[in-house]
Amino acid sequence: MEATVSYSQNIMDDEYEKFIRRMNPPRVVIDNESCKNATVIQVDSANKHGILLEVVQILTDLNLIITKAYICSDGGWFMDVFNVTNQEGNKITEEPILDYIMKSLGPDSCFASSMRRSVGVTTGMDHTSIELIGSDRPGLLSEVSAVLTNLRCNVVNAEVWTHNTRAAAIMQVTDEENGGAVSDPERLTMVKKLLCNVLRGSNKSRDAKTLVSPGVTHTERRLHQLMFADRDYERAMGDGSDDKERPNVNVVNWQDKDYSVVTIRCKDRPKLLFDTICTLTDMQYVVFHGNVDTEGPEAYQEYCIRHIDGSPVKSDAERQRVIQCLEAAIERRVSEGLKLELCTTDRVGLLSDVTRIFRENSLTVTRAEVTTRAGKALNTFYVSDSSGYPVDAKIIESVRQTIGQTILRVKGNPEELNPVQQESPTRFLFGGLFKSRSFCNFGLVRSYS
Repeated sequence: MEATVSYSQNIMDDEYEKFIRRMNPPRVVIDNESCKNATVIQVDSANKHGILLEVVQILTDLNLIITKAYICSDGGWFMDVFNVTNQEGNKITEEPILDYIMKSLGPDSCFASSMRRSVGVTTGMDHTSIELIGSDRPGLLSEVSAVLTNLRCNVVNAEVWTHNTRAAAIMQVTDEENGGAVSDPERLTMVKKLLCNVLRGSNKSRDAKTLVSPGVTHTERRLHQLMFADRDYERAMGDGSDDKERPNVNVVNWQDKDYSVVTIRCKDRPKLLFDTICTLTDMQYVVFHGNVDTEGPEAYQEYCIRHIDGSPVKSDAERQRVIQCLEAAIERRVSEGLKLELCTTDRVGLLSDVTRIFRENSLTVTRAEVTTRAGKALNTFYVSDSSGYPVDAKIIESVRQTIGQTILRVKGNPEELNPVQQESPTRFLFGGLFKSRSFCNFGLVRSYS
């Protein structure tokens, strides 16, 4: 009976949203004239909880940099202005991108659909999605990848984040034999069981979770949700973190307007706005007014918020929780360690082989993004020394010699590495470097830059 009522309510909500949308279709204006160094995108629409995140998510997914934003969603109308550039800091002039923005945010879009039904989940029959959360440790990715490889699962897309001793990952895997989704129930049960054992390791005090589903999520949105639910924002007493390096987040109540005002100052980086808006939305807060400015190396964000129940922050405990959660959201994507980029022909077990070499050279992966496109593996790894010391340039060169210096490149500070005579990567490419597949260990991750 409850399921029937819920289904009927969803239908009513859909029809009401369609009616409101017909009466007040979204209006999008893209202006390349009024601002000297950015494209100005104005979005007007009927207001609804979560619309701000939907718009920011669409712009972020296009790898656009939001340099300024003016947010106003008081009352029944949503009016936001975004100054955006491409990755090179130039205006957006490519017609396909401009057309996509208009179609995604304009009258024919679906971005205003209910957030209850748009957590980022879409169906797909070409792969199986695996969500992981557990305690982080050196070698964890190696063990996870070994399990998947031995179960004949090929990782085609994945992303992994680590923060505050926790690790979360979302991977899209296919059946090695047919290249499609893994459909055998017994095999999926075994995947979940073995991965949970790996994630749990020797730490029995914290839960490890594995979820397998026949669809995909919006990876970054879901990673935030996984780590938030895992309470990665809770810091142990005396954790040794440097307060000077942490984001400056403050929350005060504006009594006259019945708002809570959130201010954030931190080092600017791509997708910062998405991370903060995502967290506020998932914590059930509504942004009524906001101002974002990222000119220069520091980003400044200010939001007037209320809880979805209409109240501002009610207690000091709630205020501290908002601060901690926003700090964690900002820090999760901060890439510590040396950046390595790998580009080569894809093959089964490639990720396991690559990250196995990292592990054997005492390198731990703090964050990684990997994808496969048209038969090519395009991977980004952030690695650090497992013992906490700076990464040794000689170790990096040894790793590059093993994998192939034209295949694995150092990004960020390549001048610190001494040139070494290049060796042939033939053994690596054809998998002959390893005695058997059972030795292929860790690789896990996805590209999304």
